[in-house]
Amino acid sequence: MNASAEISPADSQPIKGNLGLATIASLIVTIMMAGVSVAGIFYPDKIYQEDELLEAFIANDVVSLVIGVPILLLSMWLARRGKLIGLLFWPGALFYVGYNYFVYVFAMPLSWEYILYITLLALSLYTTISLVTSIDGEDVQRRLAGFVPERLAGGVLVSLSTLFLVRAIGEMVGALANQTPVSDTELALLVVDFLMAPAWIIGGVLLWRRQALGYVGGTGLLFQTSMLFIGLIMIMLLQPLLTDAAFSLIDIVVVFIMGLICFVPFVLFVRGVVRS
Repeated sequence: MNASAEISPADSQPIKGNLGLATIASLIVTIMMAGVSVAGIFYPDKIYQEDELLEAFIANDVVSLVIGVPILLLSMWLARRGKLIGLLFWPGALFYVGYNYFVYVFAMPLSWEYILYITLLALSLYTTISLVTSIDGEDVQRRLAGFVPERLAGGVLVSLSTLFLVRAIGEMVGALANQTPVSDTELALLVVDFLMAPAWIIGGVLLWRRQALGYVGGTGLLFQTSMLFIGLIMIMLLQPLLTDAAFSLIDIVVVFIMGLICFVPFVLFVRGVVRS
């Protein structure tokens, strides 16, 4: 038998280490995310004891089940089947979870559920870093160079993240200067955008400069950002159905247009990865 025929698809993956621990950690994250989301949906009065928290998070719990759980499981499944796109999506799916529960950690009051939120945040971010460092960036660079729109994707990541960073700083400084009260959930989102934006900027710059780490991290960041826009649109559609929040078509259209700025390079990037 030819020696190459004995190699499974996973053996050709650009991996420098064993993904066993990352797989176990990701499964734990998936189970915990599904559990806290189901609890939030079916026991909202016990978990979200303020109307502001209920309005902000019950729709997000639905989106976590519809988007967060499937994208993490799908990424893991594709990666285990030897698909490069799954391996590169996997850290992005975990980063999506980390961003999501970062907001919960800043907004939710201390309780037994809070332990789950901070555990989800820590485990998802740790596994994200572990995965990125386990992927052979130079191998990914060789495979993708010339097949993906590095400059377009990197420029979009830097532009959007800079916009979010400037908005977060402006809103927080404006609130302090004018002594304008900001809701806990809105403040939590601003703080998370402020803390997360540098990661998007760095990933975008590295991808723009066609660095090895940029190809690894940029794909996941494009995936995460696209899923965040889709999730935000779903939340804005669900909130009027699940809470007393008003429906705003203008806000949805604005978010959709901003999302398109990210969706276009993301689709082109995915096509390039598949072609490579």
